[in-house]
Amino acid sequence: MKSLLIINAGSSSLKFAVFNLPLVKDAPSIFRGQIDGIGANTQFVAKDIDGKTLLDTIIKSPEGTELEAQQELALTTLLNWVEEQKVELAAVGHRVLQGGEKYSAPVVVTPEVFQVLETFIPLGPLHQPHNLRPIRVLAAKYPNLPQVACFDTAFHRTQPWQAQTYAIPRKITAEGVKRYGFHGSSYDYIARQLPEVIGDKAHGCVIVAHMGNGASMAAMRDGKCVATSMGFTAIEGLMMGTRTGSIDPGVLLYMMDRHGYGPKEISNFLYKESGLLGVSGISQDMRTLEASDAPEAKEALELFCYRAAREIGSLMMAAGGLEALVFTGGIGENSQFVRNKVIGYLEWMGAKLDPELNKVRGKAHCIHTADSKIAVAVIPTNEEWMIAHHTTSLLGL
Repeated sequence: MKSLLIINAGSSSLKFAVFNLPLVKDAPSIFRGQIDGIGANTQFVAKDIDGKTLLDTIIKSPEGTELEAQQELALTTLLNWVEEQKVELAAVGHRVLQGGEKYSAPVVVTPEVFQVLETFIPLGPLHQPHNLRPIRVLAAKYPNLPQVACFDTAFHRTQPWQAQTYAIPRKITAEGVKRYGFHGSSYDYIARQLPEVIGDKAHGCVIVAHMGNGASMAAMRDGKCVATSMGFTAIEGLMMGTRTGSIDPGVLLYMMDRHGYGPKEISNFLYKESGLLGVSGISQDMRTLEASDAPEAKEALELFCYRAAREIGSLMMAAGGLEALVFTGGIGENSQFVRNKVIGYLEWMGAKLDPELNKVRGKAHCIHTADSKIAVAVIPTNEEWMIAHHTTSLLGL
C-alpha cells in the first residue's frame, strides 16, 4: 500500500506523520512522531496508529558537527526508519512558512518553485530555511518523488488590503513587508469543520482562536479569512508561550539603549524569553501554570486571557460582528480555565458557557448554553491531515 509522508521541520525539531492512501476524511496517521533537540541531544520518537511507542532513541552526531548537517542527519534517519517500516511513499507534503504574495494555495515543488521559495527567506529567516531543507534533501535522495508545499500564510491571502498593510513607507511595503498571518493549515482545517459543528453560523462572522505555544486568532466570514492577529512574523498579536505578542517597538529601543541588546538578544527577548514564561518566571506550559499556586503563575494566566479577549474585540470589528467563537490548538482544546476566563470577558454581549460541556475533551463540540447569544465550540485541529489532503488533491492521488 502506498503512503504519504508529512513533514513539519523547524530549526531544532522535525515532526512527521505517515498516512495510508487513498486518504480518508479525518483518517488517523499510521505513524507519527518527532525528532527534538537537534543541535544538542537529538531524540527520535515514533509511534503507531494506537499511540504505542515504536522507537525512542538518541541520534548521535560527531562532536563539532554543524547544525545544518545535524538537521540533515535527523531527516535521513527518519527516512531510513520509514523505509524499514516497508512504507512505499507516493509523495511528501511539507509545512512551509512563507508563500509570500505569489502563492495563495499549495503548490507542487519543482526546481523553479524551490528557487522562488528561497527568495522568501528574508521574510521568515527563522523558519523558511529549515522548512526548505527537507525538500532539498528529499529531492536529492528521491528525485522522482513528488513534493508539495503547503503554506502557513496561504489561508490569510483573502484578507482585504487594509488588513495586510502596515503604516510604513511604500518602498518597504513593496519589499514584501506586510501582515501575512500564520497557522494557515489549522485555520483551513477548522473552517471545513465549522458547518458540522455550529451549523448555519459557519457562514457568518466566526473567530477562531488557535491557542498553543504559538497562538493566534483569525476572523472569518463564510469560512474565508478577513483578518488575523499575526502579521509579518509569528510574534505579533496574542501573548504566547515564550513570545511577547504585540509590543510597543519603543520597548525594544529601550532594551537596546539601556541594556545594550543587539539583534540576537532582541530576537531571544521576543521569541524565547517572554510570554507565559517571562511573566510567570516559572514555565511556558499552561498545564504547569494552572497547577501552580504562585501568584506569578496566576498573573501570567490572567494576562494571557485578557490579551486574548482584547484581540477578539479587534477581530469583531474586522468581521462585522461575532456569531461564533471556536477554540483550537493545545491550549484551546484542553484548557477549561482559559476558555471559561475568555468567555467571561464576553458575557456583556450575551456569551454564556455551559460548565459541564466545557469539561468534555477530545472531540468537536459546542460548549455554550442554550440561551447564549454566541455559539462557542471546541474543535481539535489536524494540520497534518490538512496538508495530506492538499497534497493528495493536488497530485490526484
